[in-house]
Amino acid sequence: MSASEILVTGVGIALPGVDGPADLLRTGSTAGEPEVDPAALLGKRGLRYKDRASRLALCAAADGLRAAGLLTDALTVPGSTVGVAVSSNLGNLDTVCEVADGIKELGVDGISPMGLPNASSNVVASTVAIRYGLRGPNLMVCNGATSGLDAVYWAASSLAAGRAERFLVIGVETDNRYVRGLLGLPTGQLLDGAVALVVERADAAAARGAAGSAVLGRYAREGGIDQCLDRLVPEGGAVPATWFVPEGHRTGDRLPAEVPRTDLSEVFGRASGALGVLQVAAAVSWFAASGPDAGERALVMSGTGQDDAVAGLLLAPAGPAA
Repeated sequence: MSASEILVTGVGIALPGVDGPADLLRTGSTAGEPEVDPAALLGKRGLRYKDRASRLALCAAADGLRAAGLLTDALTVPGSTVGVAVSSNLGNLDTVCEVADGIKELGVDGISPMGLPNASSNVVASTVAIRYGLRGPNLMVCNGATSGLDAVYWAASSLAAGRAERFLVIGVETDNRYVRGLLGLPTGQLLDGAVALVVERADAAAARGAAGSAVLGRYAREGGIDQCLDRLVPEGGAVPATWFVPEGHRTGDRLPAEVPRTDLSEVFGRASGALGVLQVAAAVSWFAASGPDAGERALVMSGTGQDDAVAGLLLAPAGPAA
């Protein structure tokens, strides 16, 4: 394993119907499962006045940091070595709309000084960093259908540039009346949860005795699915062993039909900005289920020709340390 490789060293989950990473491969819909209760997972202290997206992200963050061996009672590495990248397109839409409604109905006197900071689009990333003392680069990505994979890419790029030794990447979205109204979807068809990844430079992981569960490979961002496939899976090249496809995509591409396709929105609902992070976490679980000698690549992809762009990422199982 090259010291410059970027590894996934931890996965954290705050999703209905999911008790651990293996459950990311479930095939039954999570609609109707009890919603995640952040207070039950973290305790009530520090959650008052936080919006639901931030609360869910805090849950997934704690789970991911612990899975990576970075959090016990306190952080086990210097906070300056850990960056945060969060992807969410609609996570605090409810707060923004509630503030707007309050101004409309009551004027500025209707605005809560405790709730107003949650209207800032970067509130989730900053909340996670403050809670866990993560003082590295802090990014909030709100980039449409590709947002989750874009967040993974920017975290990996920051690591490669030496701006941090490891990044906590989170994808989070919420299901509420404002989001349902905007998207025109009924209750139960939207993700209400968060997923976290710890991505880390291989040398930094080795220095603290941590093992990776997957290696981040090539990333591409193009105008359509086939163009993205051309970049990641050239004609005549080895095809991936599995493909976590964009929401709603099953057929109509040039990959062989025998490549298994998994649409996670059929299980977890429309995930928007959380999708790419969820897909990478599911790919990590797929490697674990396939065994240490799988030697196969997984492809994850978000966005279709109907969106601003399509992003894709190849992953491989982590091999022995160099």
